[in-house]
Amino acid sequence: MKALSVKQPWANLIASGEKTIETRTWGTGYRGDLLIVSGKMPMIAPAGYALAIVRLVDCRPMTEKDQIDACCSIYPNAVAWVFENIRPITPFPVQGKQRLFEVTLPEDISPMD
Repeated sequence: MKALSVKQPWANLIASGEKTIETRTWGTGYRGDLLIVSGKMPMIAPAGYALAIVRLVDCRPMTEKDQIDACCSIYPNAVAWVFENIRPITPFPVQGKQRLFEVTLPEDISPMD
């Protein structure tokens, strides 16, 4: 499954459904299920774990209206990654990487959870 590392506390906010837009300075043509992995820095628990599966439905320039759902202010070249169908999962350790990367899900975790 494709995965995205997200710094804390934003990874926790995505897993809880409070943050439905992640922002980056780059976009992707990928659409579909995406594993959200919490970064190890800063050390906010659970650091270094997969926390949720989301459906990436859009990737577009961020607008002022996105600020609430992104939990951040608009900034130059911000790209909004729009998530739907956020499903928290039982956390499991994952070594994060930059950009999108591949992770094999444990047998007891299904993208359909």
